[in-house]
Amino acid sequence: MAEKEKDNEESIIKDLQKRITEAFKIFDHENNKTIDVREIGTIIRSLGGCPSEKDLQDLCTEVEEEDLPGFIRYDKFLRLMTQVLLENRYSPVTEDLLLKAFKLLDTENRSFLTPEQLQEIITHEGEPFSPEEMEEMLSVAVNPDTSGIIYKDYIPLITIEQSLL
Repeated sequence: MAEKEKDNEESIIKDLQKRITEAFKIFDHENNKTIDVREIGTIIRSLGGCPSEKDLQDLCTEVEEEDLPGFIRYDKFLRLMTQVLLENRYSPVTEDLLLKAFKLLDTENRSFLTPEQLQEIITHEGEPFSPEEMEEMLSVAVNPDTSGIIYKDYIPLITIEQSLL
């Protein structure tokens, strides 16, 4: 039985490393097994992770090559990303947790927020959105019929189904 579990774990790791390698190759423009550290966020997100900007800054500092500033080598990236994905380090938020958060913000229990309410919260709390990010988010979030953000309709648009990861 233990051997079967070990084979399954090795299979999972092999599959993860294949996905990581494929994602890395997309950004290895020079085909020299290096990528710009600024691409790490895009790669992690393409693999289903949702790191914050601070997470990305910390990660870039950790993995940047001393002898090749601004870049990370494939071997180092593969080891790091395998560990990150196996640990589910940057797992996305669940629909249930988002619904609870929206309900906390909806102090009048109307089942929606106004764009102004959401914009106030998002631009002043936590990791603030840029004006461009805010505009893009609101273009998707605001219901054209009600001019509000009906969060039960919006949440499925911004979450990742866990089975896809």
